Amino acid sequence: MPRSSKSRLVALVSAAAAALLSITMAAPATATVQAPAGAEQAEASVGKVVGYFVEWGVYARNYHVKNIKTSGSASKLTHINYAFGNVTNGGCSIGDAYADYDKFYDAASSVDGVADTWDAGALRGNFNQLKKLKKQYPNIKILWSFGGWTWSGGFTQAAKNPAAFAQSCYNLVNDPRWAGVFDGIDIDWEYPNACGLSCDTSGAAAFKNLMSAVKAKFGSKLVTAAITADGTSGGKIDAADYAGAAASVNWYNVMTYDYFGAWAAQGPTAPHSPLTSYSGIPTAGFYSDAAIQKLKSKGVPSSKLLLGIGFYGRGWTGVSQSAPGGTATGAAPGTYEAGIEDYKVLKGKCPSTGTVAGTAYAKCGSQWWSYDTPSTISGKVNYAKAQGLGGAMFWELSGDTTGGELISALAR
Repeated sequence: MPRSSKSRLVALVSAAAAALLSITMAAPATATVQAPAGAEQAEASVGKVVGYFVEWGVYARNYHVKNIKTSGSASKLTHINYAFGNVTNGGCSIGDAYADYDKFYDAASSVDGVADTWDAGALRGNFNQLKKLKKQYPNIKILWSFGGWTWSGGFTQAAKNPAAFAQSCYNLVNDPRWAGVFDGIDIDWEYPNACGLSCDTSGAAAFKNLMSAVKAKFGSKLVTAAITADGTSGGKIDAADYAGAAASVNWYNVMTYDYFGAWAAQGPTAPHSPLTSYSGIPTAGFYSDAAIQKLKSKGVPSSKLLLGIGFYGRGWTGVSQSAPGGTATGAAPGTYEAGIEDYKVLKGKCPSTGTVAGTAYAKCGSQWWSYDTPSTISGKVNYAKAQGLGGAMFWELSGDTTGGELISALAR
């Protein structure tokens, strides 16, 4: 997942302050009782279409579960990953209780046009809205994702007692208060044995052991994991037994983005989500196909690999060169943080001026951005199909346009 976009930029807002936020939605509430055919078509065309929904999006981003419906995305999704639950004290825990199950939705902002209630024990918040969405689109399965860039530190303790971790996660995901919402769990550990094999040779098995325990507990429910896409020799893919853990997951969400960005403030400019290598790429092995081929070579079945796509771009400022490889003076300004911006903003603010390695880039004024467009996503879909991959996942739903341009290209 994007590095700092997963830090709680707005989710740290107190529940009291968040309660004052108003909700404005793109369209009036309507009730639909039958799932459209679009979702089945998505499964047939590219495979699984998995989108992340971020719990903190209900604050400054003003993106709610209803937007999944009004944008047309619900008819194209096969799975939603709800991000994130925390990992603390060796187990799974709530990330943001207010956003998760307490925030009030009135009739106009609710998925089905029915307002929440304050009755004792009544479910509200994102969980209730997701439950309503599933009722209207029963083809959609929802997984609760735990960890992420900000909250992966707790996995070290969790890995010391995988069975206890799995039990805590099972209890939380299947809590009777939100029964029927979740169909499984997604583990986003960034990253197992991150310091490399040299620091602790026993750490390579930690991920396999943890995922094995989770699968044993969750049984027939879905178990997935978001994993590194570092295709370098001796890199993060080599630091954990992803092949061994593959037997315990339904699929891997391979995070084939964030290869390059303005954390290297002076550049060189480079696309953050290249599909292939190209002449001048700053780091060999930092591209999607390298990661996919490396995972396959280790024995991970192609059908258990989902290609990751970012619904956002990364950019620099102080750039004079149009093509990739130019120098910069720092991160380009962004709506929520410097160096990162949603596609829905970039398509108008800094339209694409070229393509490289299967993705797009744009030069506007002194700014340089890279991001995927409907056209480049179509190319990545063709790649995923040619490689026999299980489908594609993307980070994250609020980055798309109100009409769902990117997910439409993804799901055909």
